[in-house]
Amino acid sequence: MSLKSQEIRKIAPEMDPLRMGMGWSSEDLEKPQIIIESTFGDSHPGSAHLNELVRNAELSVNNSGGKAAKYYVTDICDGMAQGHDGINYSLVSRDMIANMIEIHVNATTFDGGVFIASCDKSVPAILMGVGRVNIPSIVVTGGVMDAGPDLLTLEQIGTYSAMCKRGEISEQQLTYYKQHACPSCGACSFMGTASTMQIMAEALGLMLPGSALMPATSEDLSEISRLAGEQVLKLVELGWKPSDIVTKESFENAVMVHAAISGSTNSLLHIPAIANEFGIEFDAEMFDQMHKNAKYLLDIRPAGKWPAQFFYYAGGVPRVMEEIKEFLHLDVKTVTGKTLKENLEDCKRNSFYEKAEVYLKEWKLKPSDIIHNINNPIGVNGTIAILKGNLAPGGAVVKHSAVPKEMFHAKLRARVFNSEEEAMDAVITRNIHPGDAVIIRYEGPKGSGMPEMFYTTEAISSDPILATTIALITDGRFSGASKGPAIGHVSPEAVDGGPIALIENDDIVEIDILNRSLNIIGVNGIECSPHEVDCILEQRMKRWQKRVSKYTHGVLKTYTENAVSPMKGGYIK
Repeated sequence: MSLKSQEIRKIAPEMDPLRMGMGWSSEDLEKPQIIIESTFGDSHPGSAHLNELVRNAELSVNNSGGKAAKYYVTDICDGMAQGHDGINYSLVSRDMIANMIEIHVNATTFDGGVFIASCDKSVPAILMGVGRVNIPSIVVTGGVMDAGPDLLTLEQIGTYSAMCKRGEISEQQLTYYKQHACPSCGACSFMGTASTMQIMAEALGLMLPGSALMPATSEDLSEISRLAGEQVLKLVELGWKPSDIVTKESFENAVMVHAAISGSTNSLLHIPAIANEFGIEFDAEMFDQMHKNAKYLLDIRPAGKWPAQFFYYAGGVPRVMEEIKEFLHLDVKTVTGKTLKENLEDCKRNSFYEKAEVYLKEWKLKPSDIIHNINNPIGVNGTIAILKGNLAPGGAVVKHSAVPKEMFHAKLRARVFNSEEEAMDAVITRNIHPGDAVIIRYEGPKGSGMPEMFYTTEAISSDPILATTIALITDGRFSGASKGPAIGHVSPEAVDGGPIALIENDDIVEIDILNRSLNIIGVNGIECSPHEVDCILEQRMKRWQKRVSKYTHGVLKTYTENAVSPMKGGYIK
C-alpha cells in the first residue's frame, strides 16, 4: 500500500530526527502513521475520561503494526457556559476544533486517524474535520454518563432551577439535585445534542456498530476503543477514505434514524455543516421531507421516560436500524469494511443484542419498552418540522414531538426582546401571559454567536400555565434538552434585517405546524391581509438600522462576520 507519510519523509528530512526526538525508533518511522485526535481535557464530564480511550487506541495501533501519535483539542461544555456570555463561544468552538484537526493532520501528514469525542460540539466538529482531511478514519464516541439517584439526569436541573426561582422548591432541594445529577463521566444522559450526534456518527457509517451511547464507565467502551485502533489500520490497507463511506445515502440514513430517536434540533445546524465538508448538499428542507411519515420510536428523555444509557441496553443504533431498515440504504459502506446490511446481520450472529439486554433485566424492562416496534410507534411524522412564512422566509425549526397539541395551531401576541436575558426576566417575573409569543432576536450566528435559549425554554416548559399557552420564537438555538413550544433558527436572522428584526410588540403571529408555516398576520392586535402586512414590514424595513457588532476582535468577531445562515449549518464560510 502507498503511504503518504513515507512520501513526505522523502521530501522533509527533518521529519525523522524530530520524531525520533520523541522516542520513535527507526522501525516506527517505516510504519503506517496514525493520528489519534481527541477532545480530552478537564473541561467537563464528557471529555475528562477520554484519555483512557486514547491510550487504548494508541496501544492497539502500536500492537497492530502502526505507529500512533496523540493530538488534543479540548472542547467546552454548553452546560458550564450557560447563563453567561460563555455560551456565545459554543457554536464557534465546533468550527475551531474542525480547523485544528485540519491543521494537525495536514501540517505533519498521517495515513489514518482515530477521532475521539463525546459532546455537543465536539462530535460534529470531528465529523467535519474527518470530512475535510479525508484520510482513512474511524470515530469513537465517549459514551454517556450514568443516571443519578431515582434516575436523575442533568436536563432536569434547568426545570428545578426555574421552580426554585418561583419558590416551588427549596434551595436545599435544588442543591441536592445539582450535586447528584452527574455521577460519572460521559455525555449527559438524555437525548440532547451530544447523544444525538453520537448516534448520527454511527448512522453515517463512521463508527463501529452499536458503539454510540455506551455507558462511559463500561468495559464495552474500552473494548471499542481498542478495536478502533485495529480497524483503522485495515481501512488504511483498504484505502477507504471517509468520502468512500459517507455519501448522500448515508446522510439520508442518518436523518431517518434522527426521526426515529426524536433527535436534537441542533442536528439541523450540524448535519448540513458536516455534509458541506463532504461536498454534499443536504439542507433543512430535506430533513423536513424525510421526517414526514417517519415513525418516532425512542422512549428516552427529554421527550421520553428513560435516561440515555438505556438506549444502548435496548440495542442502540443497530436495533433502531432493524426497525426502520425498509427505509434505509442498506448497501452503503461503513468503517467495518462491510455494508450496513452486513453489519446488521453480524449484530444478530454475534449476540450483540443479547449482551446489551442483560443490563435491562434489573429494571424489568424489555428492549421494546425503550425502542418501540415500528408497528407500535410513539408518534408519526417524525419529530422535526421546518416552518416558513413572512416571519421566517429562510425557514425555522421546531421539534413538534415536544410541542403541546394545543400549540400546533395558534395565534399569539408578540412580546419582543433583543436578548435572552430580557426575555428570561420577563418570564420569571410573570410578565409573560397566556397568548404571548416571546420573540428573542439578535441571537443568531451573526448576532451573538447563536447561544442556546436554554433557561428561558426551561422556565416556560416548567410553568404549567405558560407551557401550553405561549411560544418562544428566536433566531438563536435551543439546547437539545429543550421541550415545549420553541421555534428556533429563524432565518434570515435579525442582524441581517430578517423579518424577525421588524416585528413589534402586539403584532399577531400565527403558528401552523401541520401546514409548516410561521407568519405575522396582524399589527397592534388587529389581523390584516397578507398584502397589508407586507406593506407594513416594507415600511419598517426602511426605518430599520443595522446593529453595530459588539465584537471588535477575537474569534467571535471572525465568526459573526463570516457565519452562514443557521438553516445552512451556521458554519464559517
